[in-house]
Amino acid sequence: MLTKTINRFYKKAEAVADDSGSGWRVHLDGRAVKSPAKAEFLLPSEVLAREIAAEWDAQGEKVQPATMPIMQLAATAIDRVAPNRAAVIAELTGYGRSDLLCYRATFPEDLIERQAKAWQPLLDWAKDGLGVTLAVTEGVMPISQDDASLLRLQDHVESFDDYHLTALHSLTTVSGSVIIGLAVMNRQIDTQRAFECAMLDEEYAIEQWGEDAEAVARRDRHQAELLATGRYLDLLAGR
Repeated sequence: MLTKTINRFYKKAEAVADDSGSGWRVHLDGRAVKSPAKAEFLLPSEVLAREIAAEWDAQGEKVQPATMPIMQLAATAIDRVAPNRAAVIAELTGYGRSDLLCYRATFPEDLIERQAKAWQPLLDWAKDGLGVTLAVTEGVMPISQDDASLLRLQDHVESFDDYHLTALHSLTTVSGSVIIGLAVMNRQIDTQRAFECAMLDEEYAIEQWGEDAEAVARRDRHQAELLATGRYLDLLAGR
């Protein structure tokens, strides 16, 4: 992943079809971009390559990686997810054992109701649509989940290619829920709704006690990450 701010060293960025016909590249002054780990940066979608080229073009005198979220996601797919695919699948499947949606408040009543209204439909969809049944508990003490359901969950996670698996990883780790992630991947909810479900407890706390700078920064960062992942998914689909 890009992490360091560097001086801009190019004048023009553009998307270019690869000579092999197997994908698209981003060129800076005619030279193909490499991934941060110096791997071949070959992209599956023309619109994805164009969006990343636009991110490079939009940089000023300094190239600031934090302002290039689509580049970051694509680079993560190439440098981190592809070479560690089995570990990523295991990590995401593991979220099924402690999924955010399964741990409910014991009080107050209005928070209990909000969680049930926002979260239970997603668990019901996972049961009916994916064959994944996760148990729900009150409080934070860990509970066991059905092994057969976790195996089915793993099958769904494994079904994604490296670029889409990267999106699922982002959605899951930011939200704390692989079910939220899979719901977005399967177009059951959009990333704005995913953000609302993921931040339900935090939003409730803000309503009760007011905002603080740290909470606001965290909320804004999570929203930006989820919305960027939604845009990335659209680009992978050619939209």
